[in-house]
Amino acid sequence: MDHSSLIDTFSEFKELKNIDRATMIRVLEDSFRSVLAKRFGTDENFDVIINIDKGDFEIWRNREVVPDGEVEDDNLQIALSEARKIDPDYEVGEEVTDEVKFHEFGRRAVLSLRQNLSARILELEKDNIYHMYKDKIGEIITGEVYQIWKKEILVLDDEGNELIMPKTEQIPSDFFHKGDTVRAVVVKVDIKNNNPLIIISRTSPVFLERLFELEVPEIYDGLITIKKIVRIPGERAKIAVESYDERIDPVGACVGMKGSRIHGIVRELRNENIDVINYTTNTQLYIQRALNPAKISNIKLFEDEKRAEVYLKPEEVSLAIGKGGLNIKLASRLTGYDIDVYREMDESEEDVWLEEFKKDDSGYGIEPWIIDELKAIGCDTAKSVLDLSVEDLVKRTDLEEETIKEVMNILREEFE
Repeated sequence: MDHSSLIDTFSEFKELKNIDRATMIRVLEDSFRSVLAKRFGTDENFDVIINIDKGDFEIWRNREVVPDGEVEDDNLQIALSEARKIDPDYEVGEEVTDEVKFHEFGRRAVLSLRQNLSARILELEKDNIYHMYKDKIGEIITGEVYQIWKKEILVLDDEGNELIMPKTEQIPSDFFHKGDTVRAVVVKVDIKNNNPLIIISRTSPVFLERLFELEVPEIYDGLITIKKIVRIPGERAKIAVESYDERIDPVGACVGMKGSRIHGIVRELRNENIDVINYTTNTQLYIQRALNPAKISNIKLFEDEKRAEVYLKPEEVSLAIGKGGLNIKLASRLTGYDIDVYREMDESEEDVWLEEFKKDDSGYGIEPWIIDELKAIGCDTAKSVLDLSVEDLVKRTDLEEETIKEVMNILREEFE
């Protein structure tokens, strides 16, 4: 194999691996020197010149001229008679520089050079990928789904680098096929078994934050600040925003005209319900906004316990709690307060409350004949039932103790 074909191979390697020119030259020189050191015991007296642009390289050896018969090391010294074959003017003590033909070292040396270079480039490539993605933590990347496993999927970026998205970092309703394009945020970069491990996520609050930056220019420009994001991926999210410019409505800017800006984000997140809230340092108002769309009648704060008691009309309670308790759970995480919800009822509501507990189509509630039995002893409201003990109700009605306890449990749950 001649010099030019050898360097051509390295040039191709450089292009494929996207390694910069200076680094490639350094790696090539180090690889040559490694082979020279093994062959001659040292590489200190060699000059390695590499020209990737021309596809060529040269190796020059420097040796001291010594009198004939006094050569102790052929690599470091040359006899005067041998030196004068190169140039008749050489004298003892001068330095002779002659070119070394690498391909004359034999096939084994060339293979050793290739193996050394391959190992160095592979190590360098891994290091480049690690540091490149280390700087991309918190950024959105787009890749192609390459492999799907039970606990994770393998995604390839535009350069063919491998990214991992664990099941825990996927939105529950995500369903991918091989070849699908997927967007996610880089959340972790590590080294595992000497290979870069890049973890991407679609469930991280940072992913939602970056999506808002892409869709809302005011956030990207810093005119609107995202104060906090809480999510239950694929279900619901709450995002608190603030604007320091009174002329900008942060909520309106994030939602867009007729929801134009937020719709794209919702689709990306598999129809995740997103509540955008105007941030405020007024804790009571902040909690009230966090519990939207419920309308709150009163709030009691317990600062030491970071707890809030929220009082609402009966018809507002379900709105405050939300489907599966998601609304109140996210409101608590957003505000940092444990929120307890209580019904606020007037006397007229209490008078008919017991009637409202009649068993409905879902099977929940109290049998009508039980309500009639309670009304027969003057208990027309839920509160009037709860004011009596189980023993009193057993004595005054024909109801079993177990039935009375069940009724009181249902009523207590509603009042709590």
